[in-house]
Amino acid sequence: MSVESVKQYLKQWGKDTAVREFPVSSATVDLAAKALGVIPARIAKTLSFEDPEGCILIVAAGDARIHNQKFKAQFGRKAKMLSPDQVLELTGHPVGGVCPFDVDESKVKVYTDISLRRFDTVFPACGSGNSAVELTCEELYQCAKSLGWIDVCKDWQETT
Repeated sequence: MSVESVKQYLKQWGKDTAVREFPVSSATVDLAAKALGVIPARIAKTLSFEDPEGCILIVAAGDARIHNQKFKAQFGRKAKMLSPDQVLELTGHPVGGVCPFDVDESKVKVYTDISLRRFDTVFPACGSGNSAVELTCEELYQCAKSLGWIDVCKDWQETT
């Protein structure tokens, strides 16, 4: 997948022209926040985990971390992140550019974490290590075809 592929995918919601590409890397939360001029918490990072049918993508706030007990309670198994090769194979996006858009829904289950809901808008990557799009939380949920709002993160509650 590519940024162009993601743009085509987002066109159905009129968000294709909102995708931004940067002359610098946005492959980490801190780099993305710097490129966008926002606080790191507003970066919607997409985390990739093993699943028997493929993978689980969890889109969470930039300052949130996976809470292992909550993850196990939600999914019935230990949280095990994918290797970079597995991420690319299953999502079509490289680490640093993984986004919840334009993925094979037969292999990839997308969920959005409640850590994002404290912001009016957030910035997920768009398939490369130098891209992002600004979306409301509901737009993100819709465009990602999220299977639900979940609570599997920690360390974000104090930050607004």
